[in-house]
Amino acid sequence: MESLVHPELLAKAREIVAANLAAGRRVAVAESCTGGLVSAALTELPGSSAMFEAGYVTYANEAKMAALGVSHDVLDTFGAVSVATGWAMAKGALERSGADVAVAITGIAGPGGGSPSKPVGTVVFARAIRGEDPDQIIADTKLFDANGGRAGIRLQAALCALELLAP
Repeated sequence: MESLVHPELLAKAREIVAANLAAGRRVAVAESCTGGLVSAALTELPGSSAMFEAGYVTYANEAKMAALGVSHDVLDTFGAVSVATGWAMAKGALERSGADVAVAITGIAGPGGGSPSKPVGTVVFARAIRGEDPDQIIADTKLFDANGGRAGIRLQAALCALELLAP
């Protein structure tokens, strides 16, 4: 077996590892709905230890609070799948690691858990860069096609998160 990681995800990770190595930049990832896929893709590649600082898989709200410092108020007010939570996850990953950039992913991969306001396929991404104004953290919500099922949503989300790690 050559790789445990989906070929498309591995190809994107290869690009991101090379780009961050060239930039001398270390990265951290805070994952929820992707369950460690981004971290797995990055660490699948030899030499990634020179650019990969930390991966936090914080699936439960309690883990988001304990590992990343996401406040109970943010989770209670906005929910786990929100720009506010994604922003707090990215900020927490950056603060708790020695990374230069951190990306956070939180969403609803399905098949259940969706609602009219947050359907299955809703995923929030956030990126924080060390030394930049914390209010300048980039955060966005995407709605991925749910026809590919849970695996398809998680793959699309992991690819998007890797893209955000590009220098």
